[in-house]
Amino acid sequence: QVQLVESGGGLVQPGGPLTLSCAASGIIFSIYEMGWYRQAPGKQRDLVAAINRDNAADYADSVKGRFIILRDNAKNTVYLHMNRLKPEDTAVYYCNARWDIDPQTHDYWGQGTQVTVSS
Repeated sequence: QVQLVESGGGLVQPGGPLTLSCAASGIIFSIYEMGWYRQAPGKQRDLVAAINRDNAADYADSVKGRFIILRDNAKNTVYLHMNRLKPEDTAVYYCNARWDIDPQTHDYWGQGTQVTVSS
């Protein structure tokens, strides 16, 4: 059974830092591309950051220079270090694990963790 368990969400003041963690089980973590997505009320779920099996990272323009995604294959965990947070970063953040092996796609989601940026 595949599980992605996010933690680290909460309330933070504008300009502050916050780190999210996502612990995976039931998959061969090292071969999966890991990503963080977010969804604000009334909006679609968008990619925030992703890191592939070769540790190449990609970021949404809105978070470049502020967020860092890292993976620890020994701990089956992916992190999202968020700095200089803004109120517009408020959303539910979801962890994603994806492995494309043609013709199948293995795609899993966590339950989400709320991040609220407010004074």
